[in-house]
Amino acid sequence: MFLLAAVLLVGLAGLYWWQQQPSRAASAPAAPAPVRVHLATVQVQDVPMWVQGLGTGEAWQNVVVRSRIDGQLEELGFHEGDMVQQGQLLARLDDRIPRAQLDLARAQLARDQIQLDNARADLARYRQLATRGAIERQVLDRQAAQVAVLEATVQADDAQVAHAQAVLDDTRILAPLSGRTGVVNYDPGNQVRMSDAQGLVTIRQIDPIAVRFMVPDTEFSRIQSALHKGGDLPVEVFDRASGESLGLGSLVLMDNQIDEASATLQLKARMSNPEQRIWPGQTVDVRLTIGQYPQALVVPDQAIQRGVDSLQVYVAEADDRVRLQPVEVGVVQEGMALVSSGLRAGERVVIDGQYKLRPGLAIEAIEGTS
Repeated sequence: MFLLAAVLLVGLAGLYWWQQQPSRAASAPAAPAPVRVHLATVQVQDVPMWVQGLGTGEAWQNVVVRSRIDGQLEELGFHEGDMVQQGQLLARLDDRIPRAQLDLARAQLARDQIQLDNARADLARYRQLATRGAIERQVLDRQAAQVAVLEATVQADDAQVAHAQAVLDDTRILAPLSGRTGVVNYDPGNQVRMSDAQGLVTIRQIDPIAVRFMVPDTEFSRIQSALHKGGDLPVEVFDRASGESLGLGSLVLMDNQIDEASATLQLKARMSNPEQRIWPGQTVDVRLTIGQYPQALVVPDQAIQRGVDSLQVYVAEADDRVRLQPVEVGVVQEGMALVSSGLRAGERVVIDGQYKLRPGLAIEAIEGTS
């Protein structure tokens, strides 16, 4: 009886032990699910070579309009802030005195011209008489001198007429260039003097407009080399707040010295500005194109990860597993990285979800990746 109880106890203990062991199927680790990631394909393309700078818009031409004579301002032909065209009437001064002076000069010219015509007619008759010996040579010479004096008088009268006409013309102040007007410094009824430093108004030409910008002096060699190749160097200007493109133009000036204090090189671009999106005094971002990187390997810059000793990317293999690949990157611009070594065209790289990965893991490309 005792032996039977012992056997039964051992059997129950063995059964309990067996039930406590996990099954073989349960003890085998399950394969991890593929990690869902975004992929991008390594592309080969020509990439522009840029130099970035910070610039300021300024008028292409800037003119302070001043009167060339003193006079009372009668009327204005524009309003403050108007766009005016070259030759447009800006202001008119009181022209009564200049007009009277012109009439007087013309009258003097007419009188002296009549005297000159009579003197020339007399000289012609005297010459005929002198050929027959009817008059003395002295009389002929005196008449010729009189003609010369009257000719000089008429020339002086012509100059007086031209001067009076110029003074009269100056009572009409015309726009010397096309551009936008600023603050008007005189209202009609005020006395305007040609010695006034502030002038009547300032006109700034803003189409085209100039953008003066600075780049690090380390870019000098590259810019100089690009200029020696000839042709225009394109310049694009961007709004600092939104990053929106404001206009396109070309480089027209590289300063003849480097600013030692700031270690910068000053450049100037001429920009087309038909919509007036660039304004004098506005601070803008500037991008100068000085060439291109031909047939460069390009990947989105978010694919690049910084490792302990190098930059690296996760490359998707043909079996949809990843490997960690060290790379060298030359330039990063506009969200794209130019890879100088470590990748081949057509390879797929992970651009999102790298923190979930380790070498050898299986991946699943999210729909819509390139």
